[in-house]
Amino acid sequence: MTKKITWKSFVPGCYRAEIPPEEPKKRIKKQTSSSWISLTDINNPGSPLSADDISNSVIGSNLHAFMLAELRVITQSFSSSNILGEGGFGPVHKGFIDDKLRPGLKAQAVAVKLLDLEGLQGHREWLAEVIFLGQLRHPNLVKLIGYCCEDEHRLLVYEYMVRGSLENQLFRRYSASLPWSTRIKIALGAAKGLQFLHEAEKPVIYRDFKASNILLDSDYTAKLSDFGLAKDGPEGDETHVSTRVMGTQGYAAPEYVMTGHLTKMSDVYSFGVVFLEMLTGRRSMDKNRGPREQNLVEWARPLLNDSRKLERIMDPKLEGQYSNKGAQKAAALAYQCLSHNPKSRPTMGIVVKTLELIQTYNNDIPIGPFVYIAPSENPKEGDVKVGKKEEEKEADKKKENDHHHHQRAKEDRKEGEANKEEKDENKKGNGRRHHRGHRHRIRTPRSPAVYSDITLYKNFGSGLNSPKAVQKQGEVAL
Repeated sequence: MTKKITWKSFVPGCYRAEIPPEEPKKRIKKQTSSSWISLTDINNPGSPLSADDISNSVIGSNLHAFMLAELRVITQSFSSSNILGEGGFGPVHKGFIDDKLRPGLKAQAVAVKLLDLEGLQGHREWLAEVIFLGQLRHPNLVKLIGYCCEDEHRLLVYEYMVRGSLENQLFRRYSASLPWSTRIKIALGAAKGLQFLHEAEKPVIYRDFKASNILLDSDYTAKLSDFGLAKDGPEGDETHVSTRVMGTQGYAAPEYVMTGHLTKMSDVYSFGVVFLEMLTGRRSMDKNRGPREQNLVEWARPLLNDSRKLERIMDPKLEGQYSNKGAQKAAALAYQCLSHNPKSRPTMGIVVKTLELIQTYNNDIPIGPFVYIAPSENPKEGDVKVGKKEEEKEADKKKENDHHHHQRAKEDRKEGEANKEEKDENKKGNGRRHHRGHRHRIRTPRSPAVYSDITLYKNFGSGLNSPKAVQKQGEVAL
């Protein structure tokens, strides 16, 4: 008679008092369908698997069972200053594992997810993550390091992803815009993660593919996280899995929302929504936009197959720095993934091949103008050379000043000639000064800095035409 299989059997951290004396571990064989543990197996009382089979499975060999006290130390008592984010499961804290904490566990930064007992998810979602990520290993799936289960506490310990989620990178207000090539790299990585799940010996439907669940490491490698809603895929002749509708508004496939029938094509549709977000820089649902543009798929999908209108929906933050041919291929791929007919959508294997082709067009990305602002030779605060237009303004200003000085000099010469004529007339009149009647002469207006002829005559008298006087007059005029 086989034992009833429950989650207590393979998560010994929950009930340490019930753990029998440790026996030598058996050699773990390569994972096969017969050794795969599913949620169905755990919840099925008549399962043929024994507790010993589960304890020797890949779940126990891949994960560390942490104590709550250890995780308090790692996260500085779950300090609010270390919070990375919060979702339906609960808050996520950053921590650091010392290399002395566990034998064979290297020192590293980690993300510790703490189940919110009053949140939207609970023990079943926590258990799903332990089961799936405890057995699945792939470069595009986030690595689950361990778990904690003490009393009512449920925690998960993941590898720390330096660049956070795709959602933050795309939509955070002050974040730098992701280049086109980086967006395609992220899309390809996420697609490979889904392909791995769909093509596994025991297929898995992710069910919650969205921008916030795609995490990025330091070089923007995408990794799928949060397997709380994941489901075992259909087997044998089954075409779908009937389940309660779960997920996020705007990402779920329409047929799944209407019928509750879950298939691999449900994930393909969700991928299309996220890919469209990456192309447009818009959220799948945005109540701040006009009524026709609040639902991204309804607004953008009709434009995806028209190359003339494609520019209207591309993310303006890209500033045109993308391959036109690559953008057209990407738009066509998104259009197919978002088909209302599930059978018309491509498999994730085809999606991966198409994205790999789009990557080859990255050499066609146009190079924008390069603008260099050079500092001046003797820079002062706020003093820089500002380009050709400013230089032209300076040249025009200099030319205008030169013309102004030339006009001044011309007027001074006329004044000198007039003064000479006045002096000659005074000599003829026995040295008498010219009468005031000569002041009716109209002269060209001058700068206030230029003295009048009468003032000069009073100041210099008969020596007005001497070389010294003429030199002084020139100095004043200039």
